[in-house]
Amino acid sequence: MIPKKILITGGCGFIGSNAAEHYLKRGSEVIIIDNLARKGSDTNLKWLKTKKSNVKFQNINITNYKKLTEFFKNHVDIDVILHFAGQVAVTSSLVDPRYDFETNALGTFNILEGMRNYCPDAILLYASTNKVYGSLEQLPIKEGKDNYELIKYKKGISENFALDFHSPYGCSKGAADSYIKDYSRIYNLKGIVFRQSCIYGEHQLGIEDQGWIAHFIIRAILSRPITIYGDGKQVRDVLYIKDLLEAYDKAIEKSNEIGGDVYNVGGGVQNQISILQFIHFLEDELDKKFILKFKNVRAGDQKIFVSDNSKIKNNLGWSPQTKWKSGVRRLIQWVKENQDLFKNF
Repeated sequence: MIPKKILITGGCGFIGSNAAEHYLKRGSEVIIIDNLARKGSDTNLKWLKTKKSNVKFQNINITNYKKLTEFFKNHVDIDVILHFAGQVAVTSSLVDPRYDFETNALGTFNILEGMRNYCPDAILLYASTNKVYGSLEQLPIKEGKDNYELIKYKKGISENFALDFHSPYGCSKGAADSYIKDYSRIYNLKGIVFRQSCIYGEHQLGIEDQGWIAHFIIRAILSRPITIYGDGKQVRDVLYIKDLLEAYDKAIEKSNEIGGDVYNVGGGVQNQISILQFIHFLEDELDKKFILKFKNVRAGDQKIFVSDNSKIKNNLGWSPQTKWKSGVRRLIQWVKENQDLFKNF
């Protein structure tokens, strides 16, 4: 199914702008809502406008219920909503938890109300987070030379794990996650939640708080110091953006069957890597040594998170196709070709 008209909230962010390009290429009419608050979002908007395609942009903050309601009143024929708009960092949520709540929880509620009242037959895909599982301190892990390793859950963390909203960010994203599941059940909407691990790829203007793969690459290429919080042995499974977009396609195709469902989506066990391992790889790729600074571990940080993709593989026939080294090399090349974008980062 190729969406006729698709709404992308946060469409000028990393995932949103890649999704916009993806569906523009497929012939969809793409409408972007973004308040351009995140650093670099205006850059992505300029890039999308160069496509001269069927893309429309409206500067709307999703916390503004009145403005958002007017938008939905005028766009009752939307058939897919990709909801990416939100506050994206644990650290920022600790500094300003009210803004975090209003953007992630209240903003998502506003989207759901607009959908329920004006386009109830649409498909909603929500980018949630692995942070809804908390810090996972209860997991037995083994400490290696430069990484942590799960002892018991060799396939990774599944959707059956208990939720433990750790940090304001975890609470706000978890609340939005739960609202989408319940609205799908109570109002018979087709809302699908993707609890995403670390996504990376081109057009990721990574900063210290969010987008660590791109952030490290940018700092390394510009010969700037890199700060590591904790010991650097923390492990994540990383997923290339193009693979994530394929998962969205498959979810849209099967939305009548999976409305109200939740999926963990990440690189899986074959694409897990620690911060230190990534630094070593990057040093070899760029043939240079980096200036590293170490600071205290950040609140709520998981020592290890690896997504168990079994459910999405079984239900949607999806699994990651891009090995992390291959995907990272593409991102390195993109950063090298676009260094002017990062002068003020």
